[in-house]
Amino acid sequence: MSDLPKSDELFSHIDHRPPKGKDWMDIPVDIRPGMYCYSANPKSMETLSAPNARKWNPMEDDWLLPDNWQEIIHNGIKERLEKFRSFKVFMDICVRCGACADKCHYFIGTGDPKNMPVLRAELLRSVYRNDFTTAGKIFGRLAGARPMTLDVLKEWWYYFFQCSECRRCSVFCPYGIDTAEITIMGRELLNLLGLNIDWIATPVSNCYMTGNHLGIQPHAFKDMLDFFVEDIEDITGVNCEPTYNKKGADILFITPSGDVFADPGTYTCMGYMILFKYLKDKYGLDVTWSTYASEGGNFGFFTSHETMKRLNAKMYAEAKRLGVKWILGGECGHMWRVIHQYMDTMNGPADHLEVPVNPITGTKFENAASTKMVHITEFTADLIKHGKLELDPSRNDNQRITFHDSCNPARGMGLLEEPRYIINNVANHFYEMPANTIRENTFCCGSGSGLNAGEDMELRMCGGLPRANAVKHVADKFDVNMLACVCAIDRAALPDLMNYWETGADVTGVHELVGNALILPGEKKRETDLRGEPLPGMEEEADE
Repeated sequence: MSDLPKSDELFSHIDHRPPKGKDWMDIPVDIRPGMYCYSANPKSMETLSAPNARKWNPMEDDWLLPDNWQEIIHNGIKERLEKFRSFKVFMDICVRCGACADKCHYFIGTGDPKNMPVLRAELLRSVYRNDFTTAGKIFGRLAGARPMTLDVLKEWWYYFFQCSECRRCSVFCPYGIDTAEITIMGRELLNLLGLNIDWIATPVSNCYMTGNHLGIQPHAFKDMLDFFVEDIEDITGVNCEPTYNKKGADILFITPSGDVFADPGTYTCMGYMILFKYLKDKYGLDVTWSTYASEGGNFGFFTSHETMKRLNAKMYAEAKRLGVKWILGGECGHMWRVIHQYMDTMNGPADHLEVPVNPITGTKFENAASTKMVHITEFTADLIKHGKLELDPSRNDNQRITFHDSCNPARGMGLLEEPRYIINNVANHFYEMPANTIRENTFCCGSGSGLNAGEDMELRMCGGLPRANAVKHVADKFDVNMLACVCAIDRAALPDLMNYWETGADVTGVHELVGNALILPGEKKRETDLRGEPLPGMEEEADE
């Protein structure tokens, strides 16, 4: 973050006024450092069997495109218009009313008109009109049409990778246009020319090879959890060692690899392990982890529908191999959007699994009748509701907590109440951010859809500004010092955002709070939380 301008300097440069005397089509694209991600590694693209794998630099004039690249784009648009009815509808029905214009956090944070959802979509829609509509072919620019040129292509790449596909704009569209779907189509078209970014292509490639985004081998995955076992035992006196790849277990648990290998997600992972140990000792519930399907996240979502389908399939294949009843998923964002919105049409119903039933409470999760996969906050909230967990919320009294609705679970699958219910039962101090910044209206972390890189940090800080402002509001009003969320990307991205905009808040997963509050059978007197920080009233004991 050393190359970033100071936060007050960045803020002062935001100007939402459109350029005077210029049409948006006349403003050339200006690709500048800090606002884009590096191009995809050729080796990663080759692993994915992606076309035109090569080393190229967005800052250079020559992007090393195939000679017939315009034809490839044209045919790609044609194929998707025929395959996806939604794409055709979204291309035709926009009246450019501007209801979405000021709803995008990237537009709010940059002031760049081309980050208005309506104009970002126009980047693609203008080429569609030129090639596929009678009005566009006859009237050209007067009908909002323009031909596909190299400058247009570069504009696509720059701005389609300045969209986190959060769908906030869709909430306010009177026609229900999902601009995120247009961004997805735009990225698919770019991928036909090998124009991906490395923060997406390499995690997907790793997932192809090892089952997770980080490329961690099965033994290393287990080794990392073993470290957590030791840490938990130091804190609680209880060994919470999980089982791995166990055939015939009740439930297969899959979480994003970020929870296993990146702080503060690691503490959330420790919370999962404490919960499963509790359920094993109290109720005999048998939960197993997989070292092969070791990734809940799905960066295929940011690449193409086919890639998304392939990565989603691995979890169900592993569940079938192990013979479990159903799948429990960890705190992840796009994992749940893919499963909730796309799984039935991509992979079909998982008929080899049972409709999930909580064996402890008897609750049947009808919402997962097709996917056979339950979000862990649904599961834990159900346990709490039925009085199945012994909790001491005072262990989280050092935390004054607010909750960030992660875009994909919240807007994508309606997961709104369960995380809040859990927090209110495992902690005593919870405060909501302003209503227009949470639930369906939630602002993005600014780093979603594969944008969580180091080289585009300025873009991320701009995009996360509205969320940071909302956190700063409750920090000033209620002394909030902790931001909870249910997404691994959020847990990775939000700490930098909170620090940059000086909110004074740390970041946690919901199940880190659960792990702190849960009273394990046979545990010793706890002196610290999962981060090794003294519990309220235990400061002197922890120092000794």
